[in-house]
Amino acid sequence: MTEVLVYVDHVDGAVRKPTLELLTLARRIGEPVAVALGSGAADTAAALAEHGAVKVLTADAPEFADYLVVPKVDALQAAFDVVSPAAVLLPSSAEAKEIAARLAVRIGSGIITDAVDLEAGEQGPVATQAAFAASYTTRSRVSRGVPVVTVKPNSAPVEPAPAAGTVEALTVSFSAQATGTKVVSRTPRESTGRPELTEAAIVVSGGRGVNGAENFAVIEALADSLGAAVGASRAAVDAGWYPHTNQVGQTGKSVSPQLYIASGISGAIQHRAGMQTSKTIVAINKDAEAPIFDLVDYGVVGDLFNVVPQLTDEVTARKG
Repeated sequence: MTEVLVYVDHVDGAVRKPTLELLTLARRIGEPVAVALGSGAADTAAALAEHGAVKVLTADAPEFADYLVVPKVDALQAAFDVVSPAAVLLPSSAEAKEIAARLAVRIGSGIITDAVDLEAGEQGPVATQAAFAASYTTRSRVSRGVPVVTVKPNSAPVEPAPAAGTVEALTVSFSAQATGTKVVSRTPRESTGRPELTEAAIVVSGGRGVNGAENFAVIEALADSLGAAVGASRAAVDAGWYPHTNQVGQTGKSVSPQLYIASGISGAIQHRAGMQTSKTIVAINKDAEAPIFDLVDYGVVGDLFNVVPQLTDEVTARKG
């Protein structure tokens, strides 16, 4: 059976959920071979094997931490040369998309970004994407070379499928460009205790209707009751009410959770572009003519300061 390279997104050996989703998709088109790089790479093997990786290629070197993406591109190219895969899958993070683009150029292949589904086809893997702010769904395949595909988080279920997970050391020769850009400092992101926005199964977002930074406590309370991440519209971010790192939209982050709750968000095309692929969308807005109601599964016309606290109380009561 053909093999499929899967780039592993991990933090000191803790595998992040999008990688486990990639393994589910990889099994549809071949046998997953995972590539784990950097500190703790060998510690990823157990989780990867549990979710279908037949082999885990690992490499650790100072270059992976001290420099930007090129050392990782070198390593993924080395894995590509060893495995000769049918496809290469990466998560659709900012870093992984740059790695994917650079790898595609090196191996002379086409690239598909932000796929939301993947299936086997007679002429190679077929990817599903959302286009034009998710107004259309397209199905496409790479016509030249080995497909390099990045997949949006929450596009596939995490399905355990125990496999051998044989660990092999990957020999990497770094290119001259690998040390061209050095990382001089890092600032850890302050933890909120909430899920990562792009990976969360539930996202609760606030917009212009929240009317102030202090009022985002209402949005946060609902999110915490649901175990959700907190998002914000561009209007709320531009007003300084919430950090840019939480912005959902065309100039922010794209999310595709199981449940998206938009509170006080009108539904401008810029925002819709970042959340329209959510599986279930709920909107709370006092303007019955707001564009957001054109795409929702459930809509509540009402003042968010009345509706959201009641919803939070109801969720808390049911959990209790």
